[in-house]
Amino acid sequence: MKGDAAPAGEGAGPEVLALAKVVARLRSKVADLEGVAASTAVVERATGVVMAQAGVSADTAYEMLLDRAGGRGRTLLEECWITLGRTRSHPSPETPPPAEHAAPTAARAGREPRAGQAAPRPALARLAHGLAAAHGGDDTAELLRTVLGGAAGVDAVMIYSLTSAGSLELIGRAGIDQALAEQWHHVPPLSGVAAHEAIAGRRAVWLEDPARDARRYLLIGNPPERWPSRAWLPVPDDGRPKAAIGFLRGQPGPFAADTRALLRRAARMCAGPLGMPEGPRDGDGEGVDVDVTSAQRILDALGGPAVLLTPLRSETGEVEDYRIDAAAPESVDIAGRRGKELVGRRILETYPTVAGTALWDGYLDTLTTGTGYEGEPFTYEEVAAGVPRRSVYSVRASRLGDRLVVSWIRHDAGEREARRLADMQRLGNLGWAGWNLAAETIAWSDQVYSIFDRDPREGPMTLEELPEHVLPDDEARLKTAVRRLLSDGESVDEPFRITTTDGVRHLRLVAEAQTDVDGTPVEVHGFFQDLSAQRGAELALRESERAVLLQRGMLQAERALAARLQDTLLPIPEQSLELAGLRVDVAYFPADRGVNVGGDWYSAIELPDGSALFVVGDVAGHGLAAVGTMAQLRFTTKGMTITGSPLPDVLRRLNTLLLHTASDPSGGATATMVMGRYQPWDRRLIWVRAGHLPPLLVRDDRASFLEQPRGTLLGAGFDASYGQATIDLMPGDRLLLYTDGLVEEPSEDIDVGLDRLAATTLRLLREGHGETLARTLAGLCPGNRDDICVLDIHVPDDEGPTGPP
Repeated sequence: MKGDAAPAGEGAGPEVLALAKVVARLRSKVADLEGVAASTAVVERATGVVMAQAGVSADTAYEMLLDRAGGRGRTLLEECWITLGRTRSHPSPETPPPAEHAAPTAARAGREPRAGQAAPRPALARLAHGLAAAHGGDDTAELLRTVLGGAAGVDAVMIYSLTSAGSLELIGRAGIDQALAEQWHHVPPLSGVAAHEAIAGRRAVWLEDPARDARRYLLIGNPPERWPSRAWLPVPDDGRPKAAIGFLRGQPGPFAADTRALLRRAARMCAGPLGMPEGPRDGDGEGVDVDVTSAQRILDALGGPAVLLTPLRSETGEVEDYRIDAAAPESVDIAGRRGKELVGRRILETYPTVAGTALWDGYLDTLTTGTGYEGEPFTYEEVAAGVPRRSVYSVRASRLGDRLVVSWIRHDAGEREARRLADMQRLGNLGWAGWNLAAETIAWSDQVYSIFDRDPREGPMTLEELPEHVLPDDEARLKTAVRRLLSDGESVDEPFRITTTDGVRHLRLVAEAQTDVDGTPVEVHGFFQDLSAQRGAELALRESERAVLLQRGMLQAERALAARLQDTLLPIPEQSLELAGLRVDVAYFPADRGVNVGGDWYSAIELPDGSALFVVGDVAGHGLAAVGTMAQLRFTTKGMTITGSPLPDVLRRLNTLLLHTASDPSGGATATMVMGRYQPWDRRLIWVRAGHLPPLLVRDDRASFLEQPRGTLLGAGFDASYGQATIDLMPGDRLLLYTDGLVEEPSEDIDVGLDRLAATTLRLLREGHGETLARTLAGLCPGNRDDICVLDIHVPDDEGPTGPP
C-alpha cells in the first residue's frame, strides 16, 4: 500500500513477513522513482501535443493544460492522459502543422525565418506532434533527424541510456549504419566520452573542432571527418539525467546560437518519450471519476488522518490491491510521508505486511457488506533502508460507493515525543523542572537527578532549599536570584556550583514564573544545565592562552637576543669593501620566519701576507643555537687561516670541531661552507667547499658555475675529506658566493634555481645594476622563506697584478 492508511503486522505468517520486508526494501525507492518519471513523461508529451495543436509555446501549452484540468475537475496528470489518448488518430510526424499555426508562431519568436530554413517554432511544433505517437528510441531518433535535418543541419542522431552500472547503451539511432551501431552499442564508463560528460555534468557538450576534440574525447562514430560538428545533450530529468542525445552534422563549423537553442528544446521535449512507461498499469488509467475530486475536497477540510482507497481488481473481479486516490493533509504514515505524497500509492507495494492480516480482511468485508470496520490496536512494522520502524495504530474503514474511506489513530506519538525530549536532555546535559507554588507540588525530569547526583527516592528540592546545596561562595547570589523569582516574578539565568562524589560541578539555572491576575507567582518552570565540561574547556583554553603568551614572550626575547648577537658578530657594511685590489659588496636579508634567526654568515678579510679571505657559510637551523654555531665557525675560520693553515685543513678541523661538540646540548649542528683565498700578485683564487653550492663566475658577458672540488657538509661524519680548486681571475670578472636561500624554491629542482640565478645576474648587469648587484639579487627573492647572504667579488678592469709582499 502507498500510504499510512493500512498499517498491519499481526496475523501474517513468518514467511510472509520476511518476504514483505524484502519487498519493502527493494520497492521503496523504485515506487517513488516510477511515480516521478511517469508523471514527468506524461506532462511533457501532453505539452508537446498542445503546442502542435494550438501553435503556442511550451509555457503557454502547460498553462492551457492546467486551466483545462481545473475547469473539468481533474488533476493535471489526468488531463494529460486524456489529451494523449485523443491524439492516436492524428497525422504522422512528417505531416506539417496547419499553415494558420505557423505564421503566428514565427511572429511570436520575434524574427522571420531565414531563407531555405524552417523557423524554429514550427520545427518544434512538428517535433512535439510526432513525439506524441513515437514508440521507442529508434522512432524518436528518426523523428529528430527528419524534423531537425533542415532546421539545424542534423544528419544523424544517436540516443544513449545510462545503465545502473554507469555504462551507456544505444537505445535509438537514425542515419547510422548497422556496423557502426554494433561497434558503439555499448560504451563503458570511461573518462573522455562526451555523452558521459553531458549526463554527469547536466550540460550540453559542443564538439566543433574535430582535431582538437579528438585529443580530449573518444569520438563516438569515427572517423571524425564524417561528422565534423557534433553535439551531445542530456535529456532533462528531475534528478540526474539518465539519457543523452547526440546530434551529428556533416557540415563543419560551430553551432549557431539559434541552432543551439533549438537542439536544447528538442532534447527537453524528448524527456517524455524516452522516460515514460509504455502504458498505464492496471488500475492506473485515466478513468478517475469526479467523485475522487469531491472526496479530496472533503478530506482537505478534515482535521485528522484519512484516505480514500480505490480497490484494484483482477480480471475475475477479485481485489488484488488498493490505491490511495485522496488523502487528508494531516495523514502521515510511519515513514513520514504526508498528505498528497500518499496519493497514487498502492497498499501492498508500500505496506506489504498488511497482506493476510485482520486489517486486510476487514477492508474486504467492509467493501462487500458495507459494514463499518473498527479494529483493535495493533503494531505495524515497516523496514526502511534496512532499519525497522514500529508504531501502534487503531484503524476504521467505511464504504463510500465502490471505495473505502479509512481513518486511523496513532497511539505512540506521545511516547515518541517523550523519548525525543529525553534524548535531547541527555545529549544537552540538561533537565527540566517545574514548581507549582499554589499546589506545592514539584516535578523534576530524570536528568535533573543525574545532574545533581541525587537519589530519586529523596525527591526533588524546593526553590528555597536549593541555595543550601551550593558552594558557600555562590549561596548569597543564588538566594538573591531565587528571591527575585518568587517575589517579583523575574526570570533568572544564574550559574552556581555544587559538590558531588565526582567533584565540583558547574550548573546553570534558567527559570521563569507564571503569575496570577494580581502579579503573584503561582508556578515556576525552567531547566538545570550541567556546564562542567564547558567550564573545563574554558579553563583549559585560558591556560593554553596563558602558556602561548608566555612562550611568545620567550621566543620574542630569544629573537631579540639572537638578532643583537647576529648584528654584533656579523656586521653588514653599508658600502663596498676594498680588499687585495678587489671590490667586495655584501647583502644579507634575514628570513621572514617570525621569531627565528638564521645561521647564514660571511667573512671578507685581508690576511697578513696581503691576500684576501672570502667565506660564505650556512648553519642548519634557527635561533640562538644557530647563531652560536655561526660565531664559532666564523671566528675559528679566521683564526686558522690567519695562521697560514691550508684551506682543506681548515675544513677538516672545522668538521672535527662540530662533531666534538655533538654531545653538548647546544651542539650537534651541521653546516655548509665555501671558502676562497685570493692572491693579488697572480690573481689566483684557491677555493674549497663543504657541501655548499658552487660560486658563479661572470666573464665576458657569460655566466658559469665553477667546477666543484670534493667536500661534504661539516658535522656529517669523521671520515670526511676535502679537496681544493684554483682559478685565475681576469680583469672585469665577477664572482658570486651565496647561500641556498637565493636559489631554492619549494618543490623545485635546485638546477632550475641555479639556471635562474645565472640568467638573472646577466640581465641585471646588462641593465646597469653592477654597483648594487648583490642587494638587487637578494631583493628579488619573494617571501624570504630562508636567510639570504650574497658576496659579490668584482675584479676591476684596470687593476694589474701586484707582487707578493
